[in-house]
Amino acid sequence: MPILSALRRSRAASVMILLATVGLVGTAGAFGACSEGNTGGATDSDGAASVTPRTPTYTFDVVNIYPHDAGAFTQGLQWHDNRLFESTGQVGTSGLREVDLVSGRVVRQQPLEAPHFGEGMVILGDKLYQLTWQSGKAFTYDWKTFTRNGSFSYDGEGWGLTTDGTALIMSNGSSSLVWRDPKTFEVIKTLAVTDRGTPVAALNELEWVKGEIWANVWQSDSIARIDPNTGAVLGWIDLSNLLPKIDRTGHEDVLNGIAYDAAKDRIFVTGKLWPKLYEITLKTR
Repeated sequence: MPILSALRRSRAASVMILLATVGLVGTAGAFGACSEGNTGGATDSDGAASVTPRTPTYTFDVVNIYPHDAGAFTQGLQWHDNRLFESTGQVGTSGLREVDLVSGRVVRQQPLEAPHFGEGMVILGDKLYQLTWQSGKAFTYDWKTFTRNGSFSYDGEGWGLTTDGTALIMSNGSSSLVWRDPKTFEVIKTLAVTDRGTPVAALNELEWVKGEIWANVWQSDSIARIDPNTGAVLGWIDLSNLLPKIDRTGHEDVLNGIAYDAAKDRIFVTGKLWPKLYEITLKTR
């Protein structure tokens, strides 16, 4: 999504306020210890310091580094049938791709015509679903051939997309997630996402991982681990030091892309315009 948008800048500011509130920015070393630390300052009726628990946070170890097309404006990422699939954005360069993990080579692709701006994607059953940012359209394809076979309309913006195996789960840049019927795209339910009562704005690319929803938070290097039943953030993953500064251009190259290989328990992450895709494991400090 273009950084020059005033609306997006305001959302980004909200994100930074939230992350500062839960201790993920503005405090050296705050991110990485998976613990229930205290925030300090308050006292109870006996004068003893009270403890305000923080949401658990995690860092990472890099298992493998793979090449990634630095021209790909990554909006969605999924591992399916032992293959890597990617949805890309920007008007005129949006599309779908199957990518060879080891080489980063694009095996096949399907362009998305203007004026559509491609967003998140997910495969469920024999269909691949792809969102658009502001067109109010979701397109469906045969995932094996990338042949388009349908479309749905929806209100508002489309950002990220994943599935719990039954329903589609969609983000729209707000602090809410929307469950949709894969046959009709009708809304099944809406869930507010909060971290200890604070709404988590700008939820972006999504992935279903071991019964949790993982969500990139736009314009941050943080992934929220969300309880799909309550909307509560169960933990934060700090990837702020993943892509080296030398590989960053400063032109919207933000973290955005999570894929989970359930068969081998592998986590892949990348970002818009990143030259690398990473396989990581989580760790505590």
